[in-house]
Amino acid sequence: MSELITAALVDLDLSAETKQDAARSLAERMVAEGRVTDLDGFLADVAAREAQMPTGLDGGIGIPHCRSEHVTAPTLAFGRSGPGIDFGAADGPADLVFLIAAPAGADDDHLTILSALARRLMDPEFTEALRAERDPGAAAALIRGEEAEPAGSAPKAPTPEASAPQASAAGDGTPVDGPVPGSVAPATGPLRIVAVTSCPTGIAHTYMAAESLAAAARAGGVVLDVETQGSAGFERLDPALIAAADAVIWAHDVEVREKSRFDGKPIVDTGVKAGINRPAELIAEARQKAERGETTTLATGAAARQDGGATAGGDHAHFGVRLRTYLMSGVSYMVPFVAAGGLLIALSFAIGGYEIAGAKSVADHFVWGEAASWAALLNQIGTAAFAFLVPVLAGYIAYGMADRPALVPGFVGGAIALTINAGFLGGLVAGLLAGAVVMAIQRVKVHPTLRGIMPVLVIPLIASAVVGFLMFIVVGKPIASLQRALTDGLNGLSGSNAIILGIVLGLMMCFDMGGPLNKVAYAFAVGGLADPTPGSLKVMAAVMAAGMVPPLAMALATTVRGRLFSRTERENGRAAWVLGASFISEGAIPFAAADPLRVIPSVMAGGAVTGALSMAFDCTLRAPHGGIFVVPLIGNPFLYLLAIAAGTTVATTLVVLLKSLGQNTEAPAPAAETPKISVAA
Repeated sequence: MSELITAALVDLDLSAETKQDAARSLAERMVAEGRVTDLDGFLADVAAREAQMPTGLDGGIGIPHCRSEHVTAPTLAFGRSGPGIDFGAADGPADLVFLIAAPAGADDDHLTILSALARRLMDPEFTEALRAERDPGAAAALIRGEEAEPAGSAPKAPTPEASAPQASAAGDGTPVDGPVPGSVAPATGPLRIVAVTSCPTGIAHTYMAAESLAAAARAGGVVLDVETQGSAGFERLDPALIAAADAVIWAHDVEVREKSRFDGKPIVDTGVKAGINRPAELIAEARQKAERGETTTLATGAAARQDGGATAGGDHAHFGVRLRTYLMSGVSYMVPFVAAGGLLIALSFAIGGYEIAGAKSVADHFVWGEAASWAALLNQIGTAAFAFLVPVLAGYIAYGMADRPALVPGFVGGAIALTINAGFLGGLVAGLLAGAVVMAIQRVKVHPTLRGIMPVLVIPLIASAVVGFLMFIVVGKPIASLQRALTDGLNGLSGSNAIILGIVLGLMMCFDMGGPLNKVAYAFAVGGLADPTPGSLKVMAAVMAAGMVPPLAMALATTVRGRLFSRTERENGRAAWVLGASFISEGAIPFAAADPLRVIPSVMAGGAVTGALSMAFDCTLRAPHGGIFVVPLIGNPFLYLLAIAAGTTVATTLVVLLKSLGQNTEAPAPAAETPKISVAA
């Protein structure tokens, strides 16, 4: 393994005046050493990273950094500026500038060294030693973590520092064996906090925030365990540590993976630079939230699926739980394409009629003053968005299983599913196959020299070939036949069969209100819109109608029998009118969380009635979302609204009756915190 930094990569008299000039000056040294192949291309990547968030840190430090395909080996260049250079830090210019260059597929050993450097930058003795050093070779050795060698002697081989993904700052060194979730630390014991740090590149800020928080925790006698979600991957915090923690700190600029692990804890949610610059304040805020007994409720349907998160609950979770998480990962990334594409198509039909789907390409024929041209434009944009549904579904199912290396084979498998007319089912299978193949390849031990190219070349290449073979030759045709049979079955739905399907879909939509079953029913309906038939349009109508019932029913119940609900629930009820009308089922979650045994069965009954009536009335819907705002696009709209009203009335009557029967034995529970609302039902 080549040295991260040498004397040739050190400039103790950096004369640049701007951060762009500083990056160029240090990058030129990397080019001269053969570490960077394209100077301008690399600097463009550095500038793109800088545009995401300034890389200046308090204490006179600038750390421009990026991953780039123009970097041949992980490299660090160091420059020291007398007047200082503005890198956007709050306390002024930086006199210590570290340019960190990582290849697009950097291996874990090199990233461990980079993360170790990031942690050492939080040590004042280290930075002061760099300011005082006069010899470039000695400065390079200091950065590598070595003792300075006399002039002319051979440098020592670099030794990576053991920088574990979790940083621990246990004040007393004893095992963490603390209070139950949501409780406050006892007066005789230290405060226990778990933290997650992450940044867009995952090279520097991630680990610096972890070290800064750990140092502040040690100073304050706080037990702290940090999960760094960086480029070198991440090791999940032990569930026992999370359970024992009194509070949680998220210092992040990218989505925290597997958020649902922290459900029910007091959470301080902030950016990664706050973790570096204000760790003591964050710990104090976490302490205050713990003492007040605050908790954070994370919606089980939306929060459990995290980008890149392999499993909710870790690798050792039950297979059924992991499978559900994989599928939810794909569905969650597919939903924005559904919403954007479907609503554009629906709007095009509203403007130009259903025949607009057969219009010529607007690239060849577009008249600014014709409504038909605008309708065709919207239809063709929406159709283009819809073309991504199956590939995105497959790609992110695979991503949920095996992270970034699985994206390419997942997307390839999804595209093949469209090619062979395997549709939505083909996308599901392709995503699972891609994830499984990549996971199998990742288990193969390879030589260290190959590890850097495995995730960007070898794994996508081999996995795409394997998945393509399986989809084209082995499983694709049977799945396509099953898809055709399902489509024909939907087209032939009539009478009692259609009503039974409507009941089942209504029950699924209302059971968890935005959770896994809700999303499965919704994804089933949306999959039929990619190639709409009369049967699939009936399914979409029944699903949206049933999904509107839970929040509308709770809104009506709080209006007609407000005394059965707490003040907070009545306030949530007013918001639920809008949420229900907009087809956002999550509007009923606060009520279900506060009183599940009465609310959930009631709304399920109402949803079943609505789904059955929608099917019986032969209502159809071409839009995947929109609630009452897309009623003009609904077949038999008055009967459709009647079905929703009937289901809402049934659910309201049941929930009022059940709450009235129980009001003498218990007071209404306070409503849970309103969850973040997802795009789909």
